[in-house]
Amino acid sequence: MSFKTGRTQSSLSEINVTPLVDVVLVLLIVFMVTAPIIQTGIEVSLPRTRTAAAQDPKQQAVITISRDDILYYRSKPINFNDLGKFLRQDLTDRKQPVFLQADEDTRWKTIVTVLDEIRASGYENVKFPTKPVKRESK
Repeated sequence: MSFKTGRTQSSLSEINVTPLVDVVLVLLIVFMVTAPIIQTGIEVSLPRTRTAAAQDPKQQAVITISRDDILYYRSKPINFNDLGKFLRQDLTDRKQPVFLQADEDTRWKTIVTVLDEIRASGYENVKFPTKPVKRESK
């Protein structure tokens, strides 16, 4: 004699998405934490100085000269002759600082040419970001 217990044997037709949601949320948190740390841009080796003030060129006009004398404006390669046009389009205040980053191995002639183009465009407030010299422990 067999009794029915009320349970029926059926295959599991639903997918358990809880582990998937957990993994996605962990990845989201990792990306949210690491995104502000990652700095994009052109890799240049800035010269070091003892009197370097902390400067934050993130929201400013940043001009970068690579070791190979390639000119970048806001991380986009541009021609030397177009620099003034880009500055006039982006900067309305002529007193706003323009950051000129140059690799420490960049030729001085290239830096002077870019500086001359910046000043010819009417911008006198040019800043040169540097890295502070690492102090030796005593």
